[in-house]
Parts: sequence; C-alpha cells; structure tokens
Amino acid sequence: MQTTYLTNARVVLADQVLENSAVLIGDGCIFAVEPDGARADHVVDLQGQTLMPGLIDLHCDAIEKEAEPRSRVLFPLDFAVAQVDRRNAAAGITTPYHALSFANSEWGVRNNQTAAQVVRTVRAFRDHSLVDNRIHCRYEVTDETSVDVLCALMEEGAVDLLSVMDHSPGQGQFKTLESYLQYMMGNHAMSREQAEEAALSKVRAKDGAVERVKALLAHAQARGIPTASHDDDSIQRIATMRNLGVAMSEFPITLDTARAAVSCGLPTILGAPNVLRGQSQSGSMRAIDAIRAGVASCLCSDYQPSTLIAAAFAAQAQSDLTLPQAAALVTRNPALACGLADRGSIAPGLRADLVAVAQVGAQPLISRTWSAGRLVFSTHYPPRRAQAGNTSAAESLAA
Repeated sequence: MQTTYLTNARVVLADQVLENSAVLIGDGCIFAVEPDGARADHVVDLQGQTLMPGLIDLHCDAIEKEAEPRSRVLFPLDFAVAQVDRRNAAAGITTPYHALSFANSEWGVRNNQTAAQVVRTVRAFRDHSLVDNRIHCRYEVTDETSVDVLCALMEEGAVDLLSVMDHSPGQGQFKTLESYLQYMMGNHAMSREQAEEAALSKVRAKDGAVERVKALLAHAQARGIPTASHDDDSIQRIATMRNLGVAMSEFPITLDTARAAVSCGLPTILGAPNVLRGQSQSGSMRAIDAIRAGVASCLCSDYQPSTLIAAAFAAQAQSDLTLPQAAALVTRNPALACGLADRGSIAPGLRADLVAVAQVGAQPLISRTWSAGRLVFSTHYPPRRAQAGNTSAAESLAA
C-alpha cells in the first residue's frame, strides 16, 4: 500500500481551517489529519495552498455539449464521456452527477434513445474514469414516452439521482411564451415556427403529467434513488413536491420558494454560474441573495464545471460565510443531500477525494485533484513575480 503525505497546506475541515497543516492518505482513504511523526512513500509540499474535499456536483449538463457541441452534430459517445471526465478532474469535481434530460425527440442528445445511450456509456466507462462519474436523469413531465425508458435504466442500476422538471411555457423557468421561444431558437437552432410547435406540444402533453410523475418518483424511491424537483416557482409547488417524497429542490425561482423548501427540510441546489455572473440567465432570483439569506444548501455547476470552485470562493467573499461554510456548498452539503456518507469532508476514514487550490491573482484555481487517493490532475502555477513600477489594478485598489 502506497501512502502520500500532503504537507504545508491550509486544510479546510467541516468547522475550521488549519493553517500550515498536513493530511496523510493511502489505500483510497484519509488516514489522519495533522498526523504525528508521519512516514509516507510520497511527500507533496502544497506550499500554502488550500486543501479541500473533492467537489460534488449534483447537476451539470456539460456532457450534453460534449456529445452534441453544435445543434444536431453528435460526437461518438465514448469520446464525449472521456472528455467530460477529464474536464471534471481538472475542475476538482471528484463526484459529478451528469445531468441528462429525457424529453422525447425534442432535439439531439435529449432524445430518449440517445440520452439512454449516454447513460449506459458513462456506466461502461467507469472502470477507466478519473473521477466517480454518476448519473442524474431529468424527466420532462410533458414527455409521455420516457417513463418506461427511465424505469428500465433504474432497474439496471444506472440512475443515481432523478429529478422532475416542467419546461412548458408560462411557469417555472419560462415565465412567458416568448421567453420559451427565444430559448429554443437561441439554444437549439429552431425556427420560430418549430419553437411554437414545440411549445404547443408541451401544453398538450401536460394531461396525465401528475400521474406519470407520481409513478416515476415512487419507482425511484422504492430503489433508494434520491429525487429532486426542478425550477420550483411557488410555495404551493414546494408543498406538492414534498408530499410526493422529493428530497431536494433544484433552482427554486424565488427567495420565498427557497425559504419554503428549506423550512420543510428540502435542501436547495443553486447554480454556480449564477453566483459568478451575479444574476440568473432566466430572470429568476440571484443565487447570492439566497446564500446571504441562508437558504442555499448546495451549489452545482449547471452547465460549466469550472465555475464550481470559483463560485464557492465568491460566495465567501460576497457574504458572511466562513470558508468551511462556503466549501460545504460544494462538498459536504451535496454529499448529505444524496446520502453519500463516505465523502464530502476531510476526516479520517473517508474517501481521499481532495483538491488543492492555488490563488492565482484573483482566481482560485485547481492545482491538484485526488480521486479515492489517486492523483488524477496536476498542474503548476509559478509564484507571482513582483515587478517594480508595475502594480496591478487590484493591488492599487487594495492600497
């Protein structure tokens, strides 16, 4: 058994930060924090960088863009899965939940058959993966055809998280018909006529949606699969989903909705891109406002893996969160939400999923990623060189 001693690190624990500290790992696990007289096969001097648990991303559909980088242009799926695996390792995400939408034959990779192929390809690639790739299946409630497909995938043990979503116009993410049409034309290269027909089809297909959702959620819950609702837009919607046994609320639309979710025990999941941009792309609430109000449980990368670590540090800078509290948004809290008891914190006996974070100018950047103790990403950021008479704008402001 090979052991690795990570030293000279700023170690982020669940409730405190240890300066100039160390962690001993081996056999895929964390052996000790600040071990006395540790001996190891390998010693890694982190030179004061921040050592955190590996990031856990409950919702990212970047895999869809890897498979279909342009509308109706599909790449080989095994190639796409390998590439997104590498992206997550570089982003410090050691447990990504790849979000795949099942929405009949609306477009490209969101076709039920193609989405199911992606799920099975991810599963087949697991023995070669750099990180612990998992699957988040998203059920579009207006799809009358994918319930059987999703039930089959659950029977295969290929689904790790199931969410239900309603992207019909007039509610949720698309508050108006025009916002829906603009999204479909801009993101999926539809003509206006095609987008209008898609909207009409969704409205027609809402008949029977409640019964389909109940059956699908019951199927998941009977197999111990965590479930979530998506784009909750009212307190009443939260109550309905909670009564159906849903365990999480993804992207609640308003602050009141987020408060309602948390008050009845549903962790909330908000977008890291929203934190970085300071706004929602669809006009919903700002994630930072939910963080400041204490009703943001988790952050997810949504569609861009690299935003997750940046958003955690931005959340700390823009609120009264401590670093351990901000880190929990992308580590411990998602682990708890999905019942992953073996990860999410730096503590003896847990998986050695760890990331080292270098501060490069104003950017927190991943320098190393360990997945179950294996170094899966490493790069080197040279120390910043001070040059006389060449003070940066940030330094000028600080002065």
